[in-house]
Amino acid sequence: MTKRVAVAGSSGLIGGALRRHLEGRGDSVLRLVRRPAAAADEVRWDPSAGHLPVEALDGVDAVVNLAGVGIGDQRWTDAHKVAIERSRVDSTLTIAKALAETKQRSGRSIRLVNASAVGIYGDRGEEVLTEGSASGTDFLARLVVRWEAATEPAADAGVSVALVRTGLVMAPHGGAFGPLLLLTKLGLGGPLGSGRQWWPWITLVDEVRAITHLVDHPELTGPFNAAGPEPHRQRDIAAALARSLHRPALVPAPRLALRVVVGEFADRILDSQRVEPRRLLESGFGFEHPTLEAAVRWASAS
Repeated sequence: MTKRVAVAGSSGLIGGALRRHLEGRGDSVLRLVRRPAAAADEVRWDPSAGHLPVEALDGVDAVVNLAGVGIGDQRWTDAHKVAIERSRVDSTLTIAKALAETKQRSGRSIRLVNASAVGIYGDRGEEVLTEGSASGTDFLARLVVRWEAATEPAADAGVSVALVRTGLVMAPHGGAFGPLLLLTKLGLGGPLGSGRQWWPWITLVDEVRAITHLVDHPELTGPFNAAGPEPHRQRDIAAALARSLHRPALVPAPRLALRVVVGEFADRILDSQRVEPRRLLESGFGFEHPTLEAAVRWASAS
């Protein structure tokens, strides 16, 4: 049965791919945009003001919220940190309140699949991290805790809510994986810091499929780790990418050099998070790219 899905953040890497995937299988997509609506499939909202017309959600079966300022787009000044948090918390709270109002007004429950991040766990070394693991204490971890908590008005009203804790999304173009792909093509890929840190990765294809899986299964609630089923260390990811592109992966990037280039965000690049997608696997989800070799082969194909 086809669905009508509202998507916030539909112009981003994941949002654009999700929209194409949903429309490709016959669903209709309503795009939540912050500029004036320019098409019949768009509705204007203002998350900074907490405004989302409740009537715009009439006929909507699910909302996927991917809205948020890019985390690694620029240096983490105090102002940018505020923008990172507000863009996520404000958008989530606005949607959660609108869904709660819809539920209370009409009794109709609209599924919410909300973006989150594996950054909630912080730097955890060799510890295996599942959805039941405790949160970390750094800025990003605290931010993600508040981000997820912003869904509570919807959950408290009886709305079905799933949280997608996403790792490094591998894609041929764009996103956080883009700079690593470019450096490798230039022969400058290699270990970042020691290279021993665990990096939770997932291809854009499987990220979109995981989100769609959660849209289709409203009985699945709470957090879900969106990361490949085979965790790998950063140096192994760099080496696999180099092999796929027939390039060397020998140039190390020390912590100090990363700090100079990207500032405080360097510490998050060097975090170790051995994340397992336990709940996704238990729910019957199957990865199209379950191995690192398959993932980098797809991401480096174009």
